[in-house]
Amino acid sequence: MATNTTIKKNTATAAEPVPDTVIDTTEPTRRAPAVVGPPLGLGQEPETVTLSHHLRISGTDYTPGAKILVSPDYARRLRGQGFTART
Repeated sequence: MATNTTIKKNTATAAEPVPDTVIDTTEPTRRAPAVVGPPLGLGQEPETVTLSHHLRISGTDYTPGAKILVSPDYARRLRGQGFTART
């Protein structure tokens, strides 16, 4: 079996300064809440639904009582199948 006898050189040496990474923590980034299930259509606003049963969507488990944002079409389908709580 052949072995490699070349010596790897360390690219960062004491003579080369390592640039400092500056992280601005003055204002936290805020993301819009993620819509669960199919994406929103053009001009649609997400709806908040409360689940009445355990549901697994895209590999994520949601327990009864969980409030999720979904597209209006998906909310209608969930209501028709009995997955949303009566409110």
